[in-house]
Amino acid sequence: MLDAPVRRVIAPGLDAAAAGLDRLGVRPLAVTGLGWLVGLAACVAVATSHWSTALVLWLANRALDGLDGPLARRRGATDLGGFLDLLADFSVYGGFVLAVGVAVPEARLACLVLLLTYYVSGTAFLTLAPLLEKRVARGDGRSVLFVGGLAEGTETVLAYAVLCLLPGHAETVLWVFAAMVALTALQRVVLGIRALRPLRTTPGPLPEEIT
Repeated sequence: MLDAPVRRVIAPGLDAAAAGLDRLGVRPLAVTGLGWLVGLAACVAVATSHWSTALVLWLANRALDGLDGPLARRRGATDLGGFLDLLADFSVYGGFVLAVGVAVPEARLACLVLLLTYYVSGTAFLTLAPLLEKRVARGDGRSVLFVGGLAEGTETVLAYAVLCLLPGHAETVLWVFAAMVALTALQRVVLGIRALRPLRTTPGPLPEEIT
């Protein structure tokens, strides 16, 4: 929901930073790998209740994630880069939630529910994206066609930052965010059903609709 306007605001700065890295000969995969390691360090900091350190590392992870895309587009985006970027994102997103469960025992049920909603939403996203691309849907320049929803990257950045700032309210934050991700999953499922249903060429029900 917030991704599009936020991307418009930060895109010029990211493009300028990517241009500087390109002149230095930095490769996009190096940025992706560094961002993944920083994200894992953020998870460790959360698990050990070093919340201020976790916040700094989490924001650094997101900044590096924002840089590898513009840098890749300057050098020529690759399928491998897109694959590793998604893999890094998903592992850090899930690892962060697991780490909160380690640090805040009373929030473990909320952590499990959030991971379940991530699973459903991610499955819908990764299944729907290539199917829509087959139907000549146009993306926004990223390696994989992005299928949006209520809880996207920007909302995740904010939710995890709030967790670091207010660990005493982790359970409440997780329940609220899990509800947002669940709604995102529902949005993606409904979009998939509407976008992929077969077109009727003749009056009457389709064969699979006859009971």
